[in-house]
Amino acid sequence: MVWVLVAAGGAAGSVLRFAAGRLAIQLFGTGTVWGTLFVNVTGSFALGFFLAYALQRGEISGDIRAMVAIGLLGGYTTFSTLSYDTIRLLESGELGRAGINILANLVIGLTAAYLGVLSGRAV
Repeated sequence: MVWVLVAAGGAAGSVLRFAAGRLAIQLFGTGTVWGTLFVNVTGSFALGFFLAYALQRGEISGDIRAMVAIGLLGGYTTFSTLSYDTIRLLESGELGRAGINILANLVIGLTAAYLGVLSGRAV
């Protein structure tokens, strides 16, 4: 059963990721990496919050934790897209933007994950 839950979560996460990417294109244009940053930050926060909350409370079954953490948030977050976006920037000679893209995703993503953990523990 856990396999079906992870698959369902992954499908939902992928649809959410697609929607976030479409929204970023509408707001910022096609040449932007803001959608990837948004998804990485919100996904980092959500994973930190969810796992801290679930593990502290012990009220959420392992199957549901797998569905959300591995399926939903695994399908939603976009490290592979971050990597591709960065290579694309490097290949087009935009070394500064590539570096900023990596640092922003890493620093803000880690900060969001930490804030998520703190928030999940405080609930």
